[in-house]
Amino acid sequence: MNNTSEATQLKSVITSAELLHHWQGHRNLTRRVIEAFPEKEFFEFSIGGMRTAAGLIQELISIAGPGMRQIATGENAAQDHTPDLKNSKAHVLKLWDEGTEQINHYWAMLPMERFHEEIVAFGMYPGSVWSTIMYFHDNEIHHRAQVYVYLRALGIEPPFFYER
Repeated sequence: MNNTSEATQLKSVITSAELLHHWQGHRNLTRRVIEAFPEKEFFEFSIGGMRTAAGLIQELISIAGPGMRQIATGENAAQDHTPDLKNSKAHVLKLWDEGTEQINHYWAMLPMERFHEEIVAFGMYPGSVWSTIMYFHDNEIHHRAQVYVYLRALGIEPPFFYER
């Protein structure tokens, strides 16, 4: 390999800090979507047999923080751990914020050279560190879009998706 090729491989399209900032922008938007939802409907309203907004968000809470802990420490995260939402949107927001703090904490432990390491998320899903993190983002965006549909069906204007 020549020096030009080696130098090119060392450059990245996005830094670790920029990727975290991007993810936190999505988390901030999802938090605002949760806030926009009426309390009762958050736990009861659904369309076409889909899970309630609470059920969708509950999945996101069970993945992001525990998943980052596994990535950073190697401790297998229990995917079957379902947080108790206590039928309280305030409690859901507290859990959401705790997940954000977990992401920040464990992200700081993740050196750039680990992003291409192969892992098995939750003991079941093989991929690289970066592809697993991207899955966490994609899953959040997917479920947030479902919650957007719920808000619109309830006659509520959701936050603009591009205001992250």
